[in-house]
Amino acid sequence: QVQLVESGGGLVQAGGSLRLSCAASVSIFRVNMMGWYRQFPGKQRGLVATISETGTTNYVDSVVKGRFTVSGDNAKNTVDLQMISLRPEDTAVYLCYAVIQSRAYGPLVAYWGPGTQVTVSS
Repeated sequence: QVQLVESGGGLVQAGGSLRLSCAASVSIFRVNMMGWYRQFPGKQRGLVATISETGTTNYVDSVVKGRFTVSGDNAKNTVDLQMISLRPEDTAVYLCYAVIQSRAYGPLVAYWGPGTQVTVSS
């Protein structure tokens, strides 16, 4: 069973920075895509940014463009999210996301991590 493990969340003042990291717990045949969602209190999670297996990045949430940078390491099956110029409205639970093929000729399956809390104080 694939599990995604996040780290790096916490409390930071407005204008500060945090770096989130995520790694898969088991060996994987192929990672098609990795990225990050975030979930605000009482809201559904929304996609923030992704990085494909070829390194193409996509910042889905326009509010984070220029402030967040997604990066990945295909060999290690990890994805990071560097966040700068954080704002109180960035406060949310951040969830790692991956689309994974566990074995040759197997299906692509989406997974989410349990999430890590990011709190930005004003």
